[in-house]
Amino acid sequence: MNKLRMFWKVLGKAKYVIVIVIAVLVIGFFDNNSFIERYKHKQTITELKSEIAKYTDMHRRDSIQVKRLDHNPRYIEKIARERYFMKADDEDIFVLSDDEE
Repeated sequence: MNKLRMFWKVLGKAKYVIVIVIAVLVIGFFDNNSFIERYKHKQTITELKSEIAKYTDMHRRDSIQVKRLDHNPRYIEKIARERYFMKADDEDIFVLSDDEE
């Protein structure tokens, strides 16, 4: 009985510390805003920033290409020949391949 009274006496004096420690543990590890969730969100943000950089670069390159296509008919011809194998009436196209069968 003496040990039980001593336990309750110590518990009574440290009740605020115990409540604070339990609250920090619950909020820090089990809540939606826990440290683990914050780390996951930080990783997601890093991945999304790298995607933004990639798509910004793609947009910049495509914008330059669209401007070239709008203002330069020779560039349109070059794209048609290289990508779509189009040709003029008086020429032949030979496609060389490195594929080995």
